[in-house]
Amino acid sequence: MDALLLSRIQFGFVISFHVLFPAFTIGLSSWLAFLEFRWLRTRDPVWRELYFFWTRIFAVSFGMGVVSGIVMSFQFGTNWSALSVAAGNILGPLLSYEVLTAFFLEASFLGVMLFGWGRVSEKLHFLSTCLVAVGTLISTFWILSANSWLHTPAGYELIDGVFHPADWMAIIFNPSFPYRLAHMALAAFITTCFVIGGVAAWYLRRGDHVDAATRMLKLSVAFAAITVPLQIVVGDLHGLKTGEVQPVKLAAMEAHWHEGEPGAGVPLVVFAVPNAEAERNDFEVAIPRLGSVILTHSWDGTIAPLTAVPRDERPPVAPVFYAFRVMVGIGMAMLLLTVVSLWAWRRRWLFESTWLLNTWRLMAPSGFIAVLAGWFVVEFGRQPWVIQGLLRTADAVSDIDRTSVIISLTAFVVAYAVVFGAGGGYILKMIRKGPQPFDDGPDHDAGERTPMRPISAADGPVGDD
Repeated sequence: MDALLLSRIQFGFVISFHVLFPAFTIGLSSWLAFLEFRWLRTRDPVWRELYFFWTRIFAVSFGMGVVSGIVMSFQFGTNWSALSVAAGNILGPLLSYEVLTAFFLEASFLGVMLFGWGRVSEKLHFLSTCLVAVGTLISTFWILSANSWLHTPAGYELIDGVFHPADWMAIIFNPSFPYRLAHMALAAFITTCFVIGGVAAWYLRRGDHVDAATRMLKLSVAFAAITVPLQIVVGDLHGLKTGEVQPVKLAAMEAHWHEGEPGAGVPLVVFAVPNAEAERNDFEVAIPRLGSVILTHSWDGTIAPLTAVPRDERPPVAPVFYAFRVMVGIGMAMLLLTVVSLWAWRRRWLFESTWLLNTWRLMAPSGFIAVLAGWFVVEFGRQPWVIQGLLRTADAVSDIDRTSVIISLTAFVVAYAVVFGAGGGYILKMIRKGPQPFDDGPDHDAGERTPMRPISAADGPVGDD
């Protein structure tokens, strides 16, 4: 393991942790806005209890996401300085726009959202919750724009090995960006949806918080019925665009090694063991022509094979191939669970079905797994390039020694295990307790707002531990 491989492992480790938190908080912030809206409209205390409950979870998740994001950005200077020198004129402003628009917006209103209940007007507090939700989406916009530019660079001038902006609109809205933005945003919403549904199913199985859990599961099923099919459509459009702008990545996703016979189409490889050395698939199970139908929307369409480019320009096929199938498999499982849940809801046994509730519990982390698998497809599929077709990963690494990277990687692993282990444990502890009722006291009616207490364990609605 040289410094290049170790730096790649370190970056992969850090970004894998980091992406989990935005994938959760993007959807969770919008969920909080919905809960507060329902409370303001109905004055039903259950909506308020749910708002406080999920706000505490959001606060911890948001904090861990910020910490992991800061650590990740430092690596551009420590481990990938050659990339920073070459593309800093483009990546620097894009990341700065994320800070100036999204992070400042979130930081400005997050405090009001967390601590302003009962201290500011209802309209201002609700506005703060909505703006935090908007801020998470704006952050997604800029981060995905920067990352997509690395995959499909556009709007630049290359002068003496340095990329200079020539057209900012072309840079921001590069060819893959709209598809990746929609795909990632939906993935975040779906991830949160299945977490909420899984938590609700767990409460219903235990017989706790039945009213709140029933509402959460109903909303999860209804939301999944909209977003999961939409995600499949967006994923299909994204795949078509990938075949246009990154054909080698698509070939790796399908482990498509050689051009087939004319008119034979492309088979859909259901399972195989990709053999990069022999340029073939071992133990292949494939369905003739179905690959053409899915990948090109035609009966005899073709895609470029892996052998269309030299070996040193191909990504590692096995990780891309398997990760893609994990992502798609989870998506199909989500769709099946949603359809069955809708049918059970209509038949009035959704909330009493042991096996269905247990399935929702098991699927609670499925969105996180699918997001990670999708990021593995995206980032492994880009290799050996850090800027597609223009700058190799091997040429982007800093001039650092192997020992330094080993030390930093070890420190990250230990620190993340402690910090995120503790944070994750605290979130699970809050989930085990669940939403707690409020004692408004004799001088308060159900509609009067009380001081917000979702953060302090000693003073919060979760109770004293």
